[in-house]
Amino acid sequence: MPNMMPNLLPLLDSLAARLEGELKYDSLTKTLYATDASVYREMPLAVAFPRSDSDLKKLIHFARENKTSLIPRTAGTSLAGQCVGNGIVVDVSKYFTKILEFNKEEKWVRVQPGVVRDELNAFLKPHGLFFSPITSTANRAMIGGMVGNNSCGTTSIVYGTTREKVIKLDVLLSDGSEAVFEELTKAEFESKCKSDSLEGKLYRQVKEELSAAENQKNINEHFPKKSIHRRNTGYAVDYLLDSDIFSEVGKPFNFCKLLAGSEGTLAFTTEIKLNLDPLPDPVEVVVAAHFVSIHRSMKAAQVAMKHPATAVELMDKIILDCTKESLEYSKNRYFVEGDPMALLMVEFTGKTEEEARAKGELLIEDLKKAELGYAYPIIAPALVKSAWSLRSAGLGLLANIPGDRKAVACIEDTAVDIVDLADYIDEFDEMMKAYGQEPVHYAHAGAGEIHLRPILDLKKKADQEEFYKISEDTARLVKKYNGSLSGEHGDGRVRAPFIPLMVGEENYQLFRRIKYTWDPENIFNPGKIVDTAPMNTSLRYEPDMVTPVHDTILNFGQVGGILRMAEKCNGSGDCRKLPTSGGGTMCPSYQATRNERDSTRGRANTLREFLSSDIQPNAFDHKEIKEALDLCLSCKGCTAECPSNVDMSTMKAEFLYQYQKSNGVPLRSKAFAYINELNEMGSKVSGISNFFLGGKLSGGIMKSGLRVAQLRNLPKISKVSLRKWYAKNYAFLSGKANVLKPVYLFIDEFTNYNDTEIGIKAIKLLVHLGYDVKVIQHEESGRSALSKGLLPKAKRHAEANIRAFGDLIDGDTPLIGIEPSAILSFRDEYPRLVGEDLIEKAKHLKFHTLLIDEFIGREIASGNIKAESFTDKSEHIKLHGHCHQKALSPLSWTQKLLSLPKNYTVEIIPSGCCGMAGSFGYEAEHYDVSMQIGEMVLFPSVRAAAAETLIAAPGTSCRHQIADGTGRKAKHPVEILWEALI
Repeated sequence: MPNMMPNLLPLLDSLAARLEGELKYDSLTKTLYATDASVYREMPLAVAFPRSDSDLKKLIHFARENKTSLIPRTAGTSLAGQCVGNGIVVDVSKYFTKILEFNKEEKWVRVQPGVVRDELNAFLKPHGLFFSPITSTANRAMIGGMVGNNSCGTTSIVYGTTREKVIKLDVLLSDGSEAVFEELTKAEFESKCKSDSLEGKLYRQVKEELSAAENQKNINEHFPKKSIHRRNTGYAVDYLLDSDIFSEVGKPFNFCKLLAGSEGTLAFTTEIKLNLDPLPDPVEVVVAAHFVSIHRSMKAAQVAMKHPATAVELMDKIILDCTKESLEYSKNRYFVEGDPMALLMVEFTGKTEEEARAKGELLIEDLKKAELGYAYPIIAPALVKSAWSLRSAGLGLLANIPGDRKAVACIEDTAVDIVDLADYIDEFDEMMKAYGQEPVHYAHAGAGEIHLRPILDLKKKADQEEFYKISEDTARLVKKYNGSLSGEHGDGRVRAPFIPLMVGEENYQLFRRIKYTWDPENIFNPGKIVDTAPMNTSLRYEPDMVTPVHDTILNFGQVGGILRMAEKCNGSGDCRKLPTSGGGTMCPSYQATRNERDSTRGRANTLREFLSSDIQPNAFDHKEIKEALDLCLSCKGCTAECPSNVDMSTMKAEFLYQYQKSNGVPLRSKAFAYINELNEMGSKVSGISNFFLGGKLSGGIMKSGLRVAQLRNLPKISKVSLRKWYAKNYAFLSGKANVLKPVYLFIDEFTNYNDTEIGIKAIKLLVHLGYDVKVIQHEESGRSALSKGLLPKAKRHAEANIRAFGDLIDGDTPLIGIEPSAILSFRDEYPRLVGEDLIEKAKHLKFHTLLIDEFIGREIASGNIKAESFTDKSEHIKLHGHCHQKALSPLSWTQKLLSLPKNYTVEIIPSGCCGMAGSFGYEAEHYDVSMQIGEMVLFPSVRAAAAETLIAAPGTSCRHQIADGTGRKAKHPVEILWEALI
């Protein structure tokens, strides 16, 4: 990792002291911002988090004085390398996040650049308006980035691009002066030209350049066809040329047209005024037309565009196959029939479902007449969101292609006229055959923009060279059709070298003159659009690099090792979604702190950086990795919700083990990892134990010694363990005369010693319903040891449990458990933790291991458990699901269980992680973040519940968190069902 020039350190220290926000230049922060969602990597000089326009002016002055640069960044989801550079990355996503002004009558809103697109629309929805461009990253994409790239999204065929929505921009120019760009009359334009300021110079230059007949001729002849609304190659001078300053019938001049799509190379935007659209008709359906070839789907796109569709999107077989391997997205394939080479997803809206369906049926008729497609399911409104999730996950899902060969972003942004699309794609595919390529095709077929990706191993020099050659050949092909090489993702570093080819050398030189008039010192995002380095330099990987292989206890063999697991993250930033826009569990600490290091992407980048380049004996011995993983709650949200299935929970467990080999295991970690043994000893004198645990003085001393938060209530030890209760009482339980089937109960360490009453009720409930509950000698789950990196201990428990249950469990006799984090270890970690001799047995066992909620839900579905056994009293229940359950076992089973009594209604709280996460929330330094996470959704929802509403939570940690955060007692779902028995 390159070191910072020593003479700049005092200057950075001085700058940091003068900012209201933060300036960081430690190795971890720079590592986090060295990449974005592109293939590039450049270590920045520093990263700034400005709080005000004053901070931005200071940064501009510093860059000018010290010959460095400013790289603007919002969510960091750019695919063309716009957000990487060796200057100061300026992240506005943390503090520039305000909605400043809203005018419902005039249909506009004024925002700061860090406002998330979906957050803005959540604010606007009650007013019947929305900001219409919708990218696949809309739940974390920010308005500043959307303006910078001129984002379009799936509905651009109806609503247009971001450029059409920008009314006014407040910016800082390269000399630090403020400017406001908006529509001008001819007189106002002329007045601007007379100013001696830098702003005046900009108006004079554009007037001189675009008045020149030769320049007009070059623009009109060499720019992409105007029928392509997704044209974003270079600077949008063609839009300025269409203004009334240079055209008889043009619209008022507005420099916003130029700045939209300029990728932060001309000015720094501080405020954005946007035009809004009325919300579309409320009911959506999607026709999912199936095709045997890409060509036929392209022909079908032309047919679809003759209909009133709001979106026409493509997914090819490669992406569809990736969805099969995703925990989250495989369940959304319900509408896929057979094995199509392509799906064309065409959306229609209406005031009613019948109206929307009627539009879809007309398209299907036309497709059948044209003999295009073989299946045309219409996806109902309730399922549309899940269907579209497959399409929006495309970028991340491509990282699931096994091995080092990945679908690479370089030619993914080409756009041609819709009438040329089928021929262009045919010719493109033929060209790619010469490279031995079967490229990926997906996205905006209706707009003439198919995201095309070659599959390359960018760790190899030969593939890095092919990366360039394919890009150049594609540029020539796009030029043949007068298309745009950059449709919506921008030029950045990856396509900018081909701009002279796309628009001609004369127009390229015009772009250079514009850039250096606006930014003579080249401080704004240099090397993007103009004067770009070769597109196959500064890549994430050195040519012909060898991927280090690290010996690990957990088995990462399926992906090629722990480093390749980290490398699966391609930077799409799904982990940056917020509770109010994206929902879900991933990534709770990021949702609370809004710090990049607390996202799954940030952690994966940190692991990749240090595990790739390190040569010291213990490659894991880095405080930077420890710091990045510190706030990972091991919630497992990423295992399901990350499209690339980056499994940070498992990587954290392995890291802690490896790191502790060099640095020792902290006392607190040992105490939590051995909690079962401690509880076993404490249970012998439970009264005394609970006195000391709950005593203000004794408990306080214990908490201080272990660095446990003083405000936490430590779990009490039950008077009798569940195992002892079972041995003494099970034989005498009534209800075993007509046994439906035997089940084996895994008595986890938490239910055994802390939540014994729940375990007793669970056993009584099962017996009452006709099940023979068998209990054998087995070991604890090892969950606590896993969470603290004591992997040898966890492995011993896992192997003992696999041996104990392996020959007893099958489809007719399942293993069930009460605590999600414990029983789901059998499904998740055990097959990767046990020795080779037990892997097959562990894999067999995982398919027959169920949460008790899941088991009862299935039995209800099969008719073995009926509502007649339960009360007809009315109850309303609010349900909070455990994180591991959400990742590995559908919460719908718990909802089904709780809804069994005929007058019970269940409301699922739309919460992610509760914030406790095992021991995490008990740890003193994590207490505040833990409670912050709870306050995002869970605590307010529980507090808002009526006193008589039942609160349900399957997880022991969740119930403790709810108690500490709200004072309400939450019950395990089986408790509620037991109490509902007649």
